[in-house]
Amino acid sequence: MVTNLPAEARAKWLKYLEARTIEEKIKALEEFLSAVPKHKGTENLVAWVRRKLSELREELEERRQRRGGGPSYFVEKHGIAQVVLVGYTLTGKSSLFNALTGAKSRVTGIPYTTMYPVPGMMVFEDVQIQLVDTPPFVPNLSSVSWGGKLVGLIRNSDAVAVVLDASQDPVGQLRSILGELENYGILLRRPRGRVVIERSKAYTGIRVVRMGKILDATEDDVRKLLESYRIYGALVKVYGEVSLDDVEKAIFEASVYKPSLILLNKVDLLSEAEVNRITSEVRSTAPHAPVLPVSATTGRGLSSVPRTTFEVLELIRVYTKEPNAREPSKEPLVIPKGSTVEDAVRRIREEFLKYFKYARVWGPSAKYPGERVGLDHVLSDGDVIEIRTQIRGI
Repeated sequence: MVTNLPAEARAKWLKYLEARTIEEKIKALEEFLSAVPKHKGTENLVAWVRRKLSELREELEERRQRRGGGPSYFVEKHGIAQVVLVGYTLTGKSSLFNALTGAKSRVTGIPYTTMYPVPGMMVFEDVQIQLVDTPPFVPNLSSVSWGGKLVGLIRNSDAVAVVLDASQDPVGQLRSILGELENYGILLRRPRGRVVIERSKAYTGIRVVRMGKILDATEDDVRKLLESYRIYGALVKVYGEVSLDDVEKAIFEASVYKPSLILLNKVDLLSEAEVNRITSEVRSTAPHAPVLPVSATTGRGLSSVPRTTFEVLELIRVYTKEPNAREPSKEPLVIPKGSTVEDAVRRIREEFLKYFKYARVWGPSAKYPGERVGLDHVLSDGDVIEIRTQIRGI
């Protein structure tokens, strides 16, 4: 990536950001690509733009097929999050999906049976997580007709569950999947640092929230960089250690991190000693993700999947309570881990912030039941929150 694109290229990028339809995005991105200087410093950017163009063209074709009544790769999100199951053919991916959701994805024992995504709901306590069974992974995704569509499904998801066949070189399968996805800018390994940029007209100015540090730049440098791309309203979240180059990559969404877990399937075919050895090898290959030895045939380990998936998503459940009410809401507010009272209030009803007085909290984050806290109090999973405002009835 480079930080010195010519003004013409930056203007073309702005047109892409402002484009609303897929056709407009394709045209704007083609114009941007033509305006980007071609040299070693722009190799990664050019490669990303070409991949993005390919994805957009496939998405356009997908929409045309949907209008024509053909099979669709688009899966509308339901539940608290969408998790895609990714694995090679005959790993038992569809059998696992059926066992976890109660859905009926076709299982035949014949390679390449699942050629279109199949959604289903997995229950974890009082919430539901959407699982999506996907077409089979292959070593070179660009070599198959569904490769780009599978990449789109993964990129659009909230997390990835990698399904491995424990009896067929699972470490090799895993390395292949991790490497191929990285070629498409999808990281399952948690990077040393990452930047998330939320653009919205609701933001006035550029606000930088640091849950880490920027090694080679100040917050003012970040603002100047975004403004050079005509981004004037955004929330920039910094995790871990990042550089200004990482901030620019985030502008282009050149790479995206997806939390993941690994389901080591078919362990019923192995001895316990082999299961322990292979599980250890997979964990060494992917220390970033929890590894669960499971069997779709015997049901081993399946009861752990819902909770582990919820933990990987880094979400928490917060229950709201009306002032003086005895019981909290039965349906939780699901928000990112690390969220504060302010974040919760904003999700409940933003108007409350204007008249916020204090909140009372019961649960893991409270020092004592009903602790009185302010907007910066960090909430935990299972908390109950009661909001008090300066005006009754609001």
